[in-house]
Amino acid sequence: MGADSISEELVKAIRTIPDYPKKGIIFRDITTLLGDARAFRRAVDALVQPWAGSKIDQVAGIEARGFILGGAVAHQLSAGFVPIRKKGKLPHETVRIAYSLEYGIDEMEMHKDAIKPGDRVILVDDLIATGGTAEAATRLLQRMGAEVIAACFIIDLPDLGGRAKIEALGVPVRTLAAFPGH
Repeated sequence: MGADSISEELVKAIRTIPDYPKKGIIFRDITTLLGDARAFRRAVDALVQPWAGSKIDQVAGIEARGFILGGAVAHQLSAGFVPIRKKGKLPHETVRIAYSLEYGIDEMEMHKDAIKPGDRVILVDDLIATGGTAEAATRLLQRMGAEVIAACFIIDLPDLGGRAKIEALGVPVRTLAAFPGH
């Protein structure tokens, strides 16, 4: 099967929910993909494939669905896993970065000792939209001395421009399926 057939399979496995979490938003729900063993396996395999056999030290996942995908990717690559969480959720000494939301500022953090300078890291989350959280996570990893090899997402919402923000940081972006709109 080619890349197009993988994308088609994944698009079919993703539930679309109109007007969630608010009117006018079209929510792309990957829980249906996660519950479909074949689609989940194909998605993880497709995220891993470009780096199979490469030296990847850590996979960083963005809370919360990035934990599910990132853990599976880390396992397949025999790499460690680094959770990047909302402020106040990690029990040990952390490093933090602020980022913009639609209405305000939030912060995300990771353990200070999670990354060693020079670690080769792949960033994983379920979806890239405006790129705000992925950009902040990338900057946080880079600030700690990581070499961010790529940022990987199941879903791209290309109309919102997030991919370009990550690529502007010198990080290639891999996505498996795209949905027009928001």
